Amino acid sequence: QVQPVESGGGLVQPGGSRRLSCTASGYAFSTYTMSWVRWTPEKGFEWVSEITADGGKSDYANSVKGRFTISRDNAKNTLYLQMDSLKPEDTALYYCLRGSSNTWQQEGSWGQGTTVPVHS
Repeated sequence: QVQPVESGGGLVQPGGSRRLSCTASGYAFSTYTMSWVRWTPEKGFEWVSEITADGGKSDYANSVKGRFTISRDNAKNTLYLQMDSLKPEDTALYYCLRGSSNTWQQEGSWGQGTTVPVHS
């Protein structure tokens, strides 16, 4: 059973940092491009970042470029998102999913996500 487990969320003050983790199981993690996606009631879902299966290439939404860094450890089946210079508009529920910016919507297996509130 495919089951991502996101963790690392929590309250952060504007300008602060947070590192999210996602541990995957039930599939060959190291063979998939992975993405982080976030959700808010106001904006709905927003693709945030992706990284190729070997970790050699990554991409970011303009809204987070230069502030967020995606990485992965295939030996640990774990995906990371380092978030720096956080802004209130980064407040969201964050999910990790198999797929790229073009294909994550097709993923049928979602975890519970991890919430990151950004406010003072």
